[in-house]
Amino acid sequence: MQSFQDLRVWQKAHVLTLDLYKSSRSFPRDELYGLTSQIRRSAASIGQT
Repeated sequence: MQSFQDLRVWQKAHVLTLDLYKSSRSFPRDELYGLTSQIRRSAASIGQT
């Protein structure tokens, strides 16, 4: 039986999540609990559905 981690769609979603986390590191500190948080939560949920 295959793991969900073997699915190409999950792998691509995971890479996207990592890229968005990396990109959002350079966002302004005053956006940490606004835009940055929203982007990170949205990205993390892609691979969970």
